[in-house]
Amino acid sequence: MKKILETPRLYLRELCTDDAEHFYRLNLNPNVIRYTGNTAFASVAEAREFLENYDDYQKNGYGRWAVIEKASGTFVGWCGLKYDEATAETDIGFRFFEEHWNRGFATESALACIRYGFEQLGLTSIVGRAMRANAASVRVLEKAGLQHMGSFDFDAENKGVLLRITRSL
Repeated sequence: MKKILETPRLYLRELCTDDAEHFYRLNLNPNVIRYTGNTAFASVAEAREFLENYDDYQKNGYGRWAVIEKASGTFVGWCGLKYDEATAETDIGFRFFEEHWNRGFATESALACIRYGFEQLGLTSIVGRAMRANAASVRVLEKAGLQHMGSFDFDAENKGVLLRITRSL
């Protein structure tokens, strides 16, 4: 498992098939996936299959990364960058176990990922998308320096918020 970066309290590493149990449990909580448009994995095996087929590192040189709390070695969630071929944009995303919410992990890891994207990967712009109703995630994106750019239809019933940060030269 390749370590990508670290913060004072966390380190981020590439995802691996050993993370299947974590991925399964993370998406099993309806509060965690409430605003994502995702459904829970049907089983640990399905989560493992997702991880086995996760090829963003090979295709793009980056992706979503496991977030590990240094002090305990606990998998607390994931955060990272994802290239969207349809929009030709890189987006920042994150998801954490509910018991680790409100501890600053999302902001800390998002800031580190954005810095990595600009300084190590040479990206010039990173976007963030969240359902408008997901005030906590929108706030994390704002604290990470993203600026509101507009809104979009997340799905038939929900509006989303589009935010962007551009590298200062």
